[in-house]
Amino acid sequence: MGDNRVLCFLLFVFFLVSQVISEDPYRFFTWTVTYGDIYPLGIKQQGILINGQFPGPHIDAVTNDNLIISVYNYLDEPFLISWNGIQQRRNSWQDGVHGTNCPIPPTKNFTYILQVKDQIGTFFYFPSLGFHKAAGGFGSVRIYSRPGIPVPFPPPAGDYIILGLKYILDSGHNLPFPDGLLINGRGWNGNTFTVDQGKTYRFRISNVGLTTSINFRIQGHTMKLVEVEGSHTLQNTYSSLDVHLGQSYSVLVTADQPAHDYYIAVSTRFTTPVLTSAAILHYRYSTGTVFGPPPSGPTIQIDSSLNQARSIRWNLTASGPRPNPQGSYHYGLIKPTRTIRLANNAPVINGKQRYAVNSVSFSPADTPLKLADYFKIPGVFYLGSIPDYPTGGGGYLQTSVMAADFRSYVEIVFENWEDTVQSWHIDGHSFFVMGMDGGQWSPASRLRYNLRDTVARCTTQVYPKSWTAIYMALDNVGMWNIRSENWARQFLGQQFYLRVYSPANSWRDEYPIPKNALLCGWASGRHTRPL
Repeated sequence: MGDNRVLCFLLFVFFLVSQVISEDPYRFFTWTVTYGDIYPLGIKQQGILINGQFPGPHIDAVTNDNLIISVYNYLDEPFLISWNGIQQRRNSWQDGVHGTNCPIPPTKNFTYILQVKDQIGTFFYFPSLGFHKAAGGFGSVRIYSRPGIPVPFPPPAGDYIILGLKYILDSGHNLPFPDGLLINGRGWNGNTFTVDQGKTYRFRISNVGLTTSINFRIQGHTMKLVEVEGSHTLQNTYSSLDVHLGQSYSVLVTADQPAHDYYIAVSTRFTTPVLTSAAILHYRYSTGTVFGPPPSGPTIQIDSSLNQARSIRWNLTASGPRPNPQGSYHYGLIKPTRTIRLANNAPVINGKQRYAVNSVSFSPADTPLKLADYFKIPGVFYLGSIPDYPTGGGGYLQTSVMAADFRSYVEIVFENWEDTVQSWHIDGHSFFVMGMDGGQWSPASRLRYNLRDTVARCTTQVYPKSWTAIYMALDNVGMWNIRSENWARQFLGQQFYLRVYSPANSWRDEYPIPKNALLCGWASGRHTRPL
C-alpha cells in the first residue's frame, strides 16, 4: 500500500510539472548547416549557411517560450551554436560553448531545448568554435513581451534587424585588417529598409563582429533608444550610437523627413583607417535617391563614447518581462559579498602571442568542463585555477575555472591596462554596469558608482587605460563562460569559466543533464542519467 501511495504521489508531481511547462508555448525550428557561396563584398566566398541563409534565420519568441532547435551539421568539421544574452535559466547544458557542450560532429545533429525565461529584448546567436563566426552561421533573436504586460512605447509600424560585421576575406587566425563592413551580410547599399512617412519603426542593432566597435546612424534622422539587451531604457535621443562588440540596442526612428532615400551608415570605431558601409532607408512612393556622402560619425574619440555610455539609464517605471517596474529591484542597496578584479593582458607564452585574464591564458580541455564536473572526472580542471585579483606576473596556460556560490552577489571590476577598447560578455547572467572611468580602479572609485538607475545587460565595454565595474547576482547555477568579445583574444586565451555551485542538487536550481547530451573526451561512453 505504501509503495502505491509513493507511486501516486510521484505521478501527481509529474502531472503538476507537466501542467506548468505546458502553459508556455513551444516553437520548433529545424536548421541545416552547410557551406555555400556568399558574395558579401561582391567577391565569391565560401560561407556558413543555415537553411541556405547568410545571415541565418531570425528567431522570434515571446517571454517564457520554449525553443526546440534541431541543428543538423553538414559541414566537414564540428560545429556549435551559442546564444548571446539568452540566459538559459538553470540550464547551462544548452550554452553552446566548448566548455559546456561537445561539438556537433559532421553529419550529426543536436537539438537545443531553451526557454527564454523572464526575458525580453534583442539578442543574437553565433557559431562558437574557432573562427566560424567570421564565415556566417549567426542570426538575430527577438523576444517580445507577453500580452498584457505594458511596453513603454506604442507598437512600431515595423521591426527591423541590423547585424553589423567586419568581414575578412579568406580570414585566418591572425585576423588581418578587414576588407569591409557588412550590414546583414551585405556590403555597400546592399540592404533597403522601406518606411511610410510619419510612422515610427524599431531598429534592433547588434554588433556580431570579431574585433571592433561600430557606430550606427541614419542620415537626417534621430534615434530614440528604448532597449539594451533586455532592459528598457530611458528614451534618450541620439544622432549616432556606439555599439561595442557583442552588444545589442533597440532604437525607434520616425520617418519624419521629406520622402526620398537616406543612408543608414555603419562605420568602425577607434580604428585607422575607418571602414564604412551603408544601407538605404527608403520612403515608400518616393522617387528621390540618396544624395551626398553618408553622414560622418565619430572615429577615435574616447570621451564622446564614454559620455554616451554613461547616459544610458534604466527606465525605472517600465515593466520588464514581468508586470512590475524595473526599478523595484534595488540593486544598489545590496552589499556585494565578494570583489573580483579581472585584468586583460597580452603575454607571449612559449614564444607565441597569447591573451590572458589575471595572467592566465585559457587552455581548452578535451572534455567539456560541464561534463567533467557532472561526471566528477578528475584532472580536467580544478577550482581556483584563476585568481580573483591581477597578479602582475608573467602569463601561463591553464584551464581556468573560478568557483562561486549560488545566490551570492558579487562586484566584478574589469581593468584594461592596454591601449585598445575591450568588450566583455558573461554567459547565463545579466549584470548592472555600476561605473566606468579612466585610470586605475580603487575602492574609492565606488563613490562614483550609479546606485540607482544604471542599465542591466550582458556585455560591457572597457575603454583604454580604464576600468568598468559591475554588480551581478549569481542566480543561475552552472558552468558559465566569461570571455572577451574580441574573437582573436577569446580564441588565444582571454576567457575563463565561472562555476556557480549549489549543494542542493535540486531541479529547482538546475535541470538534469539532457538525455540527448553529446558525450566526448573522457565523458565518452558515460550514461546521461545516474544509474
